[in-house]
Amino acid sequence: MSIGSFVFMLHSHLPYYKKAGMWPFGEESVYECMAETYVPLLNAIADLHNDGINANLTLGLTPVLCEQLADEHFKKGFEKFLKARIEAASEDEQRYSNQGQTPNPELHHLARFYLNWFKQIEKDFSQRWGRDILSGFKRYQDLGAIEITTSAATHCFSPLLEEDVTLQAEYKTGVANYRKHFGKDPQGFWLPECAYRPEENGRAGVEKYMYEAGIKYFFTESFVIKGGQTAEVRRIVGPYGSVQYIPTATTSDTGLDTYEAFWLKEYPVAVMGRHEEAGYKVWSADHGYPGDGNYREFHKKDDKSGLHYWKLTSKSTDLGAKEIYNPEAAESRMRENSDHYAGFIQQCLTDHLRATGKPGLIMVSFDTELFGHWWFEGVTWLKEVIRKLKTYTAVKLTKASDYLAEFPPEKTIELKQSSWGSGGHYQVWLNDETQWMWPQIHDSEKKMAEVADMAAVGHDKLITRAAKQLARELLLVASSDWPFLVTTGQAKDYATERFKEHKERFDDLYKMIKSGNVDEKILAQLEDIDSLFNGEDLDLKNFSPETLSQSLTV
Repeated sequence: MSIGSFVFMLHSHLPYYKKAGMWPFGEESVYECMAETYVPLLNAIADLHNDGINANLTLGLTPVLCEQLADEHFKKGFEKFLKARIEAASEDEQRYSNQGQTPNPELHHLARFYLNWFKQIEKDFSQRWGRDILSGFKRYQDLGAIEITTSAATHCFSPLLEEDVTLQAEYKTGVANYRKHFGKDPQGFWLPECAYRPEENGRAGVEKYMYEAGIKYFFTESFVIKGGQTAEVRRIVGPYGSVQYIPTATTSDTGLDTYEAFWLKEYPVAVMGRHEEAGYKVWSADHGYPGDGNYREFHKKDDKSGLHYWKLTSKSTDLGAKEIYNPEAAESRMRENSDHYAGFIQQCLTDHLRATGKPGLIMVSFDTELFGHWWFEGVTWLKEVIRKLKTYTAVKLTKASDYLAEFPPEKTIELKQSSWGSGGHYQVWLNDETQWMWPQIHDSEKKMAEVADMAAVGHDKLITRAAKQLARELLLVASSDWPFLVTTGQAKDYATERFKEHKERFDDLYKMIKSGNVDEKILAQLEDIDSLFNGEDLDLKNFSPETLSQSLTV
């Protein structure tokens, strides 16, 4: 008999990188995550299923990521990337051997480890998954082993968009894209950056647009459910940089907790809040598992091959003093950490059952790329946690929609303005360094709505093509990635350039459309680069204010 339910949610997202640089920012980020996260995660789900265990993960795949994983350009680029990694590991194996230029038994062992590892990833991608990662995930969703959720088309920061029709377009494009790749309607939604806007100033809350797109549930942060003060937790790894913590004003305790799901009041959309402690044990820079000194150091690489040969050692150890990585020691520590986490989840749910007499819910949500890419051992840790929860505990690991079917919410909640960002507000995306972006986004929103209405009355095929490309550029301009990367500082120049580039493309297209003189050669060039949503998932009607539905009474 279950003591409670555990929903493990992974949010997979990368900015749109096609033909926009390679390294340190650009396509190589996609290839690294394919090699270190997406293929290993798919392998883990399949291995568990072969052992009779459904992973029961709730796996978010953003539309902009799906479009990249499905693109032949990225598939060929990934194969080239793997070939280069295999060659680099092979050269290191020779270089560090007894007969090499710089003999080193430990590095020789690691070079051989990476040579075998990359060869296996290459084989899995080409043979096990037929060069089609998305079809692999679809297969296991169809088998009931996982649930895949969608998101806004290009991961927009919903509350700061000025036109509600843009929200409609972002959400409905995301749902249509999911349908294109997975052959069914999505149930769940990752609200980008967990950025929620309640009903205010005559504008409906963002849940209206989720509901009208057919979404049944989404996720939020712990403090949004419980009230009180946001907690500042430094994250151990990831592209988070150094963001000034500006806390929100303390709100009153709501009397609610994250051990259950809730309905929103105006629309029948459910929300689940992240369990703070269960998330903290993974994310925390001070106490999270990935910070263990035995695990692989992400930031230090071999100066010739670029391979990772060092372990974290300690959080205070300078990069130059890092010790050599030992995969066997890391695996031993990973097993201990997975034991601890499975036991922790069971204890939390046991305590809740004893206190309330009711089986509770623990939902945790993490960036998928943490597992494997940032935390090299993370996918194996995740696989072990799933296996141990199934084998040794009375915890019911369940997909989000299955939990809601078994335990429909009994209470409603009014959410406050919020995000996952530092302080729980919008400051990470709207601040002194990024405020110049938002008038330009709002300008593009208005112009897109104008063109969408024009296209709706009927124009020649070239104007319609240009209007669809205009819509793609708007979606890319509105990506939350650009202000985020500017604020964190790790890719400020790159993000600024990308934002300006998409805005310039948008403006050039708008001028051509308005003049009625579209340069087909320029249009074709833009269609080749910014080629996402090139099917029925991009519908100009969704960008037209004429189609913006009136508020519904539910």
